[in-house]
Amino acid sequence: MTTLIKSATIIDSNSPFHKQTKDLLIIDGVITEINDNINSKKDYKIVDLDNLHVSTGWFDTSVSLGEPGFEERETIDNGLHVAAKSGFTSVAINANTNPIVDNKSSVEYLINKAAAKAVSVYPIGALTQQSKGIEMAELYDMQQSGAIAFGDYKKPIENENLLKIALLYAQNFDGLVLSFPKNRKIAGEGIANEGVNATKLGLKGIPNLAEEIQVARDLFLLEYTGGKLHIPTISTAKSVALIKEAKSKGLNVTCSVAVHNLLITDEALFGFEANNNVNPPLRTKKDVDALIKGVKNGTIDIITSDHNPIDIEHKKVEFSISKSGTIGMESAFGALHTKLDLDTIVACLSDNPKRIFGIENQHIDVNKEANLTFFNPDTAYKFTTEDILSTSKNSIFIGHNLKGKAYGIYAKNQLLLNT
Repeated sequence: MTTLIKSATIIDSNSPFHKQTKDLLIIDGVITEINDNINSKKDYKIVDLDNLHVSTGWFDTSVSLGEPGFEERETIDNGLHVAAKSGFTSVAINANTNPIVDNKSSVEYLINKAAAKAVSVYPIGALTQQSKGIEMAELYDMQQSGAIAFGDYKKPIENENLLKIALLYAQNFDGLVLSFPKNRKIAGEGIANEGVNATKLGLKGIPNLAEEIQVARDLFLLEYTGGKLHIPTISTAKSVALIKEAKSKGLNVTCSVAVHNLLITDEALFGFEANNNVNPPLRTKKDVDALIKGVKNGTIDIITSDHNPIDIEHKKVEFSISKSGTIGMESAFGALHTKLDLDTIVACLSDNPKRIFGIENQHIDVNKEANLTFFNPDTAYKFTTEDILSTSKNSIFIGHNLKGKAYGIYAKNQLLLNT
């Protein structure tokens, strides 16, 4: 297949064509020419879209798809369709399925199920057997089958010695360990940020301390063991400060933030909309400001949609009994571009996550494999259910004004566009 991309502004700080508007010719999945004007031939597939921008393909490091076990929430087929139309050429799949992805067969199932898709799937294997936090799972076997990291999704590792052993063991094969930042005993039965707004609303609170004490503990363990630690979806100002200090010491620690925690505060809780029930909870403006600063100064490496489809039976209920989680791939770029510049967004959606999770990143240049995201950064709109492609509709961004939309992707010699 030969594809000609017309008048695309390239956003790739590692490309010699960064911020230049060029035509790109792709033949059988490889960029063969980049020039000011490339003449079309009748058998070319032409991509000529309004205000077209192109970057290296985006990689979402925290995606839940339900299958196997929770297909009513989302299937792999539809989930990868959503990812492609949302601009993601790669996704890391969380281990919160049924059965839990805690062995090589489960890892291979996910990879084989998605083998023919344009979007690449990278499973995150459970760190512990059945994500129960008791016995370490088969980490090496899972890595040999294609797992790129190991963590129990939204479940903290309460046994400090278990995390210590995991960090030590994973160094034998350069494995990346994930540790969700939450002290369950301090968080208790909380469902919202502990503070003035939770008190006004009569909601049980989760203090910032529940996250920060876990982050501090994990950093102490990392300093002792060495190895690689990734802390997913931090949400407080103190967490940012702790990780910044650890990085200054030379510890091999990285972290991510979810799009919604980066942009929405706990003021949104008024109205008791269950889509605002997320884990970690929405925090204060002080926290949000610190998270944005952390992204801009490089303390926070990755931004994830933390895409987590929840079926209507568990979401369209009272806030206090609803299941936490929000979908986020469809709204990720448009939400981020209301606060961040394109270079920062692409770094946190593409360059950094691929580097940290060990995924090859082909930058935009001649004779490079085409792994591309297409988008228009200037489309302004209000996000509604009509914009949702996921089976589950539990989006925290419904009703929010966004700026920017993905057109689609080119990956694995496949072109998938919204138009």
